[in-house]
Amino acid sequence: MKNKQTFAEEIGELNLATLAKKYSNEDKARKLFEKMRWPNGPVCPHCKNKGEKPISKLRAQTKSKQPVRKGVYFCGACREQFTVTVGTAFEGSHIPISKWLMAISIIRSAKKSISSNQLHRMLGVTYKTAWFMTHRIRFAMTPNHWAEPKLTGTVEVDETFVGGKGEHATKHLRHTPVVALVQRDGIARVKVVSSVTQHNLGKCLNECVDKSAVVNTDDNTAYRNPLKMWKAHHVVNHTREEYHRKNDDGSIATTNSAESFFSLLKRGVVGSWHHVSREHLPKYANEFAFRWTHSHITDGERMAVFIPMIADKRLTYRTCGLLKPI
Repeated sequence: MKNKQTFAEEIGELNLATLAKKYSNEDKARKLFEKMRWPNGPVCPHCKNKGEKPISKLRAQTKSKQPVRKGVYFCGACREQFTVTVGTAFEGSHIPISKWLMAISIIRSAKKSISSNQLHRMLGVTYKTAWFMTHRIRFAMTPNHWAEPKLTGTVEVDETFVGGKGEHATKHLRHTPVVALVQRDGIARVKVVSSVTQHNLGKCLNECVDKSAVVNTDDNTAYRNPLKMWKAHHVVNHTREEYHRKNDDGSIATTNSAESFFSLLKRGVVGSWHHVSREHLPKYANEFAFRWTHSHITDGERMAVFIPMIADKRLTYRTCGLLKPI
C-alpha cells in the first residue's frame, strides 16, 4: 500500500494540469489556497491573531435570509469576520479562487511571461478582468526591499534601456532605464530609474546590496563613486570587448548574469506584451525578477513561495495606474 502523499510533496508536483484536474472545484481550490497562505492555521488579517484566541470557521447556512458565504472565519480577539483573501492583493475580487490559482500557475511558469489577451482566452474571462488579474499578481511579486535580506557575496549590476521595437516603440518608453542587481547564482532585484546617474545608481545599491558584497559592473563611470563604500568593485571593460576576466585571487569578473536577465525581460516586452508604459514597467520587471530568483525550484514550490507574498498588498483598479487597460 502506498504511503499517503504529504502536502509538501503535493505542492512540489503542483502544475497547471494538476490544478485543472484536482482543484477546479471552488471548495478544493479555497482549501489549497488556505493551506499555502496559512500553513500553521488561520491568521486574522485585522488583528494578526494567530490562534492565541479562538478562530472559528462559520458554517454556511443556506436556509438563512442572510446566508454566510463559504470560507468565512470569525476571530475571537477582534470579533471580525474574514476570508483567506482579506488583506491581500486579491481582496474584493469576485473571480473564483480556482481561476486565480490557474492564472498564478500560468504566469509563474511562463519564462518569457504571457499577455493579458492570451490569459483572457485561456481562462474564459474578459480582457479587462485578465489585465487587472495580471497586474495584481505582478504587484504581489514586488519584494518588500526594507524587509528582504540584501544581496551578498558576488553581485552583478548592470543597466539597460527598455522599450518596444518598430511600430510598438514609444518615445517615452524607448529611453526608460532599468537597473538589474543579481546575486550570482541567487536573488535578483530590479529597479526602474529616471536616469542613469551616480545618485540613482547609489540609491539602488544602498537599498538592495550589502556593503560586504563584491560588486561587478561594466566600465560605466557612474558606478565609481557610489561603490567606494563596498568591499570591492570589479570592472569589466566592455568598450574593449572584455566580458569575462579571471582575477588574480581566482574570482571571475563579469556581468553576464545581469545581461542574461535583461535578455529575458526584453523578450517579454517584444514577444509577449509588445508595449508597456513607464508607469507599469516596475511591475513587469519584478515579475521577471521573481521567476529568476526562484528558477531553481518547481512550479508548485514557486506558487507556495508566492502566495504568502500577497499579504498587505492591496491594489484596486483605480489605483492600478490607469482607469482603463493599456
